[in-house]
Amino acid sequence: MWRFPSYIIRGVLTRRELLSGLIAASAAASLADLSFAQDAPAVRINAARLRQSLEGLSVYGRPAGGSFADGVSRVAYSDADVAGRKYAMDLMRAAGLDPRIDTAGNITAVRQGSPSLKPILFGSHIDSVPSGGNFDGDLGSLAAIEIMHTLKDHNLTTRHPLQVVIWENEEGGLVGSRIAAGESPDPARQYNGIRLADGLRKIGGDPGKLDQARIAPGSFRCYLELHIEQGGNLDKAGIPIGVVEGIVSIDEYAVEIRGFANHAGTTPMPERHNALLAAAKLIEAVQQVVTREPGRQVGTVGHLEVYPNATNVVPGLVKHSLELRDLSPEKLARLAEQIRRQAQQIARETKTEITIRHLENDPPAMANPQIQAQIEAAAAGLGLKTMRLPSGAGHDAQMMAKLGPMGMIFVPSVGGISHSPKEFTRWPDCANGANVLLHTILRMDKA
Repeated sequence: MWRFPSYIIRGVLTRRELLSGLIAASAAASLADLSFAQDAPAVRINAARLRQSLEGLSVYGRPAGGSFADGVSRVAYSDADVAGRKYAMDLMRAAGLDPRIDTAGNITAVRQGSPSLKPILFGSHIDSVPSGGNFDGDLGSLAAIEIMHTLKDHNLTTRHPLQVVIWENEEGGLVGSRIAAGESPDPARQYNGIRLADGLRKIGGDPGKLDQARIAPGSFRCYLELHIEQGGNLDKAGIPIGVVEGIVSIDEYAVEIRGFANHAGTTPMPERHNALLAAAKLIEAVQQVVTREPGRQVGTVGHLEVYPNATNVVPGLVKHSLELRDLSPEKLARLAEQIRRQAQQIARETKTEITIRHLENDPPAMANPQIQAQIEAAAAGLGLKTMRLPSGAGHDAQMMAKLGPMGMIFVPSVGGISHSPKEFTRWPDCANGANVLLHTILRMDKA
């Protein structure tokens, strides 16, 4: 760093000394600028092309006569899904890639590197929920293709092979990535009214050879996924980049409450065994238990069945769901136990029987610390602020975390809205996320 000469400090300055000092300062400033230029990442994705590709994909599954703002219904195995997948593969070809469909229906394309090095995998999905938005999954998938296009434009090579992956049927429960991770789905299970086996054939897969789609543990350098947050944390904080700490653990329970169905007009209030009243109290207890301690844990009762579900009958049976999510399985177990204790107290008060049955657990998938650091360094190099946060939603990245190092990049969702036609991420944020993904890939390639 250039410093003021001692003769300036002592307050004595000749004309020659002044010129000498100015020349030295100018030289030092030039060197500083040169150093910055060398350190600053010069490569950027083509933001206009990324937006164009996202808007182009939105056509497939758009409501009749609708626009981009009306969202999309591109559910897995639908005609819109087939058309959208073809569109994505055409984008891959335009980027100089040769897309392939594996037996599980996942679309992959590889940009060659050293055959002795493991590939860097990155991508997301393009299937949607019914009446969904145009950014969930789409941004990560098309940003991955755009990165390949950008590398081609700049004639840049990498040491590691680069592999884009568009996973099939993420919204149906991470189906394509689950198969890749070695899980065997039920071929007769239906998704959107289509049997899995039939759906896989429709999109170019082969349900009889799913073992060929499996990825061996440790066979890739890392897996990276860019995604919209689907929550409001980044948007509220005004932070452009989220560095995902991990994907939360999910515990699912089935709750059954048995009372006694009786005539609504003739059964006195003190003598009722009202299962729905017990359910209402339990739902409120879930809210109280989950919010009692600080943290980002969430609890949800989203499905309710009431029997006999008649206006003039005291409800005798209620079945409802219970879902708990947090990065810490220990915290989830503790919350579940507190809810069970509350349930028994409610059962005594309402003269009902309450059973809570554990259905399923998805363990947390923690992001790799080295990758987190590289994402933060990539963002810093681009002049973007970051914030660490968990993912409350499931992603294909959690399946890949079973096989190798994983990292995720979030960008803001306006208003925290997702799984809705109103889902939106500002176009500059889309470009920021794609650029951070690009430079994280380049950093992981050198690391």
